[in-house]
Amino acid sequence: MNIPLNILIVDDHPMTVDSYSNLLSVSDFKHPPPNFIKSYNCQDAYNKIFSYLNLGTNIDLALLDISLPPYMEHNIENGIDLALLIRLKFTNCKIILLTMHSEPLTVDKIIKEIHPEGFVSKSDINFELFPVICKKIMVGEIYRSPTIIKSQKELLNSNINWDKHDNQILLLISEGVRTVNLPEYIPLSMSAIEKRKANIKEQLLMGKGSDRDLIIKAKKLGLL
Repeated sequence: MNIPLNILIVDDHPMTVDSYSNLLSVSDFKHPPPNFIKSYNCQDAYNKIFSYLNLGTNIDLALLDISLPPYMEHNIENGIDLALLIRLKFTNCKIILLTMHSEPLTVDKIIKEIHPEGFVSKSDINFELFPVICKKIMVGEIYRSPTIIKSQKELLNSNINWDKHDNQILLLISEGVRTVNLPEYIPLSMSAIEKRKANIKEQLLMGKGSDRDLIIKAKKLGLL
């Protein structure tokens, strides 16, 4: 007897959630039809994840928008934090991240942190392609949509090979976080952060320039 898949769909637009579930219901994606767990924000998704965990019931596939209303009480700020939580609690769950953003550093950071089975720019999908992507992922394939692949290539073409901490340093600085406060966000010592920041400036500014110059250069290169 086939057991229906449990599919978590999280997007802050209810019509988008309904569209995804309808597409996977009417296509030949799976038989019997999946059980859909619908959510529109981080708090509700967090509660439903733990509800299934407490019941001892698997979540087989998670479709997560990256930009979501946060649940600050449990430090869940977006779909990336939900993905990290799902990775921890449901190790066999396939994760598909959907986004409107494709900045190279952001894409690289997400891939290195989450290793999602699917990473899709919303501008790349349509009604016909969406069920096909999900079907491929459920049989073990890894999928990156064309815009995500292009973003990865742009980073490679910039001859930059940073790890997730280097990416995070630059992203946080671009958000206005002062260097002295970076250890609150990154599990590194201040001296380690300063060495990495100096290396970033060396690569982008030949070692000379302010934080503002660094962000302007990164934006010119299309990294931010």
